[in-house]
Amino acid sequence: MQSQLSESQMFEVSDALLEPGTNLAVAGELEADAPVANEQIWFRTHFVGWMEMHAGVMVVADYLRAHQGWFRRCAHPMKAEPLGENGYTLTIGRFGAFGYEVEPKIGLNMTVEEDGIYRIETVPVPDYTPPGYEVDFQAVQKLVGAGDLPAQEGAEAPKTAMTRVEWHLDLAVGVWFPKFIQALPKSLIQKTGDRLLAQIVKQVSRHLTHKVQEDFHGTLGSDALESFKRWRSRNRDREVCQQC
Repeated sequence: MQSQLSESQMFEVSDALLEPGTNLAVAGELEADAPVANEQIWFRTHFVGWMEMHAGVMVVADYLRAHQGWFRRCAHPMKAEPLGENGYTLTIGRFGAFGYEVEPKIGLNMTVEEDGIYRIETVPVPDYTPPGYEVDFQAVQKLVGAGDLPAQEGAEAPKTAMTRVEWHLDLAVGVWFPKFIQALPKSLIQKTGDRLLAQIVKQVSRHLTHKVQEDFHGTLGSDALESFKRWRSRNRDREVCQQC
């Protein structure tokens, strides 16, 4: 079976894929057991983000170190189950296109190094074989105190101490596509897949950033949470995350 899809149609599909639970049969009815190609196609993205916390570095560090509390709360609606002492099995959601659907599940391990660098890396999920995909997730976080931050033009300074959590993420996803998808131009598949991966990461990052910020300030008390929300609303024109 050959599928004749334009680049614009492929991008329309990728936009729709940002909604978990989507299952798109774009190229007509396709057999669920369609043969799979022998080689993976790898999609990659690099993402840089940050979030501002209205507290000192040590307070924020203590919060991040106690990830057994905040990680599962903030990951919702994604499902996070404990994996060892410092890891989680994360079920991201169900995504599909062209009659091909996956529900990515990855193992993530969180470590804290002596220099205050936090790392999140993929680890195998016991007794689980990913059906048709492979994920390599490598993230590095560090805490930057207010005194080490450059001045932000137009930004209102908080009335309390501030710490910025900065992170770099390198994410690669390899997919064994059915052969009818690999019949499409590889450059089109690559371009669309890279774009889709970058969009998903940016959207998930923005969602998690807001949830972690509110969860953290909520642990400081209702007054701290309301003060942060007011500050954020006054600085809403500033981007919390940026893509590189």
